[in-house]
Amino acid sequence: MSVVPSTAAPSSPHVMPTYGRLPIALSHGQGCRVWDTTGRQYLDGLGGIAVNTLGHNHPQLVAALQDQVTKLIHTSNYYHIPLQEELAKLLVERSGMTNVFFCSTGLEANEAALKLARKFGHDKGIERPEIVVYEKAFHGRSIATLSATGNPKVQAGFGPLVEGFIRVPINNIEQLKAATANNPNVVAVFFEAIQGEGGVNPMHMDYLRDVRALCDANDWLLMIDEVQCGMGRTGKWFAHQWAGIQPDVMPLAKGLGSGVPVGAVVAGPRAAGIFAAGNHGSTFGGNPLAMRAGVETIRIMEAQKLLDNAASVGAHLKGGLEKALATELTSGAVREIRGQGLMLGIDLSKPCAALVQRCADNGLLISVTADTVIRLVPPLILTTQEADEIVSILCPLVSALLKETQ
Repeated sequence: MSVVPSTAAPSSPHVMPTYGRLPIALSHGQGCRVWDTTGRQYLDGLGGIAVNTLGHNHPQLVAALQDQVTKLIHTSNYYHIPLQEELAKLLVERSGMTNVFFCSTGLEANEAALKLARKFGHDKGIERPEIVVYEKAFHGRSIATLSATGNPKVQAGFGPLVEGFIRVPINNIEQLKAATANNPNVVAVFFEAIQGEGGVNPMHMDYLRDVRALCDANDWLLMIDEVQCGMGRTGKWFAHQWAGIQPDVMPLAKGLGSGVPVGAVVAGPRAAGIFAAGNHGSTFGGNPLAMRAGVETIRIMEAQKLLDNAASVGAHLKGGLEKALATELTSGAVREIRGQGLMLGIDLSKPCAALVQRCADNGLLISVTADTVIRLVPPLILTTQEADEIVSILCPLVSALLKETQ
């Protein structure tokens, strides 16, 4: 499918210029398709950045949210919220963990995880707790989560950063051991099971198991950020489950509410009792509308077998990309196609930010992260036919870009 480049370029004179937006204003969507205000159609390969689990205008989700709006949207946490209990039970059952704290965003969930780790340390008598974090990590843009993030570009201009972090490379257990040796202040290891903003970099299964064992041996919290890679995106509920392990703390957000803002921190036995009344909170966290969105998202995912769909369609998409870009993979112009399920990254040998607009001009929405990595995180309802369409639009544009001189 080819479309004329969009000329819709809405100005935002009263909005802070914090985003480098495309000249596109989207008006509505259906399934894995969206339309802009000029009527042009796009296949959504970005899913609101791994948020729109059920695609757009899912009839069952829409009906549930409409019903909830007529009842209660927000009450505050001064009162019991039955839908919190319902969603918490669903998350506990699917994670094998024990307790849940609800907030509104991934940043909030990660911030809560950092607070849990620090209090865990203080409760053990550690005055200055330290948390292991990773190169290329991304955990948010608050001062604390920015400090845990491993991207100097997004940190620039916001110092001094928060102390108390030890940074190591991914997938190297010996370097993790060396960085923490004889340090009694270490309280937790914190990482994404698959780095998203850092370039779709998966943690190896053996490494995940090794870190779990190291945390057990030292009484550290294992905290796995599943904000982007969780909620069925890889074909299991949470990406770390492929390694057969369980974290002590697991932040969630993005796909949990299929577009309605909702975040959560799921805790296992080692961490579930750390927070007491008054230690943490969130005004909007766990509101009835967000909780209904989470409950319905999980219910629909199971009814439509979307974990199986993510695994099978994701494998089909990855195979199609590998076949279409075989020449470029052989030459090294495409360094790697990595990821799992419907969280895939195509790592090129040169910067490729120009592809975001070029793909949009041809009817496909994607993102580029870490300068050289095309990120595909479409809705989990993607079909094999739509996966083939992604390949047919994207791969010729990739090949053409790689042939251009620097």
